[in-house]
Amino acid sequence: MDLKSLIKNYLDYLEVERGRSKKTVENYSHYLERFLKWTKINKPSEIDADLIREYRLFLNRIEDEKGRGLKKITQNYHIIALRNFLRYLAKRDIKSLSAEKIELAKQSPRQVDFLEGDELERLLESPSGAGPRALRDKALLELLFSTGLRVSELCKLNRNSVNLGKGEFSVRGKGEKIRVVFLSERAKKALREYVDIRKDVDPALFVRYPKSKKPELAMAQIKDLRLTPRSVERIVKHYAIKAGIAKKVTPHILRHSFATDLLTGGADIRSVQTMLGHSSITTTQIYTHITDKQLKEVYQAFHGKQRKHS
Repeated sequence: MDLKSLIKNYLDYLEVERGRSKKTVENYSHYLERFLKWTKINKPSEIDADLIREYRLFLNRIEDEKGRGLKKITQNYHIIALRNFLRYLAKRDIKSLSAEKIELAKQSPRQVDFLEGDELERLLESPSGAGPRALRDKALLELLFSTGLRVSELCKLNRNSVNLGKGEFSVRGKGEKIRVVFLSERAKKALREYVDIRKDVDPALFVRYPKSKKPELAMAQIKDLRLTPRSVERIVKHYAIKAGIAKKVTPHILRHSFATDLLTGGADIRSVQTMLGHSSITTTQIYTHITDKQLKEVYQAFHGKQRKHS
């Protein structure tokens, strides 16, 4: 079987047997198609260490029309897809390069942006009014900070999936993993006020409101009212500007803010890993340097107290 057919089989395997999301399969398809197009080879046995070395040079030298290259993390995504494909080949006893012989490039620690206390409070308080759109946006912002949900997870929520009485509910995250998330009192209050004014029958928790003199009539004519991730990003950006926050604010920044709030409050990193739905503790460790500023306070409070001052 030629390499192109094997890649197609692998993508089908990811979707059906491994249960990977449509987006993940699309990304892997893009990365592996780029490899196939560049190498112009037909047999998996033609993949060797020299070819990979040349391919990495190619990735490192790619530039767009503005002269910008691929970030190291994006280059690594290409290599991760290739390594996983090679593992798939090995599992099927198809001769090719061993995945273990390919190392990822070292990359700088990820910069984690999050909102400081006053910025966060201004953002959460920025939706004003008693209209359905304002109540929706208030509930949306409070829910993002209360749970640390990914924007894709938030958009998939239905009204009947959120238990306001218990203040917790299950969410299906990356890799189809299910985890429990919790609602703060503020989030519960905001969600209850929003759900109580809903007059539509759409199952989605967060829906869009068309700009119309008769929004309810317009909504009745739309089959799917569910907010998209892009819509949520625009909502968050709108209120960040309204709150006078200079930095770029996205739903993922609220996820970062959720994690740092827990860690600076004293939560252990394993618990935060579980609440974020990270499969690896390494992913959660990007937040630890944020809490390092507390170390100075600990040092000053406890170091050298037994010594006599001369």
